[in-house]
Amino acid sequence: MAAPAAEIIAAFERSKVIPVFYHDDAAVCIEVLQACYDAGLRVFEFTNRGEGARRNFTAMQEKKKAAMPDMYLGIGTIKNGEDVKVFADMGADFIVSPIIDAGVAESCRKENITWIPGCMTPSEIAVAEKHEAPLTKLFPGNVLGPGFVKAIKPLFPKMKFMPTGGVEPTKESVKSWLDAGVVCVGMGSNLLNKDLIDKKDWAALRTQMSGLVELVKSISK
Repeated sequence: MAAPAAEIIAAFERSKVIPVFYHDDAAVCIEVLQACYDAGLRVFEFTNRGEGARRNFTAMQEKKKAAMPDMYLGIGTIKNGEDVKVFADMGADFIVSPIIDAGVAESCRKENITWIPGCMTPSEIAVAEKHEAPLTKLFPGNVLGPGFVKAIKPLFPKMKFMPTGGVEPTKESVKSWLDAGVVCVGMGSNLLNKDLIDKKDWAALRTQMSGLVELVKSISK
């Protein structure tokens, strides 16, 4: 059974940075997960974007259970209720969607798993709130910008926000979002360096991730 929503959201708030990743090679997925864990991150979103998604998620879950018991490993790019059940049964800690979908919301309620829907407009955020989503993914972040968060927060005082897409792993970018009022930022290719992953330079990737963790800590003080 997945952890309660309050526990999941608290982990997002502590982490501040949420890696978003997919790769066809299960061994690569495990190494990237390990690098993030070693750097101090405790939340990771794997995306359901390729043929190897279920196989690789299973491998990552096995690694998590064996060596990373305090890691929250969720699945993203979930667009239908059937996939919610599949990944909930596989042990996902949370579900992230790029869209608002009533079927996904209902399936998450049935499986008792935290749902984080993707929103781009106040109307979509209102729908997410109606379905009791505790956190919404603002996507694409580079289109919306921190100013969007400042404008909508007074309308949704109980909702928590996480931008994904276009967030840069720099002090200026991360600080602008945190200052706007988001609880964390999601980062994919901007965070997880493709060249280092292609070269399988896990030590360098770990160093890069550790640097970002320290940067975020300095911003949050």
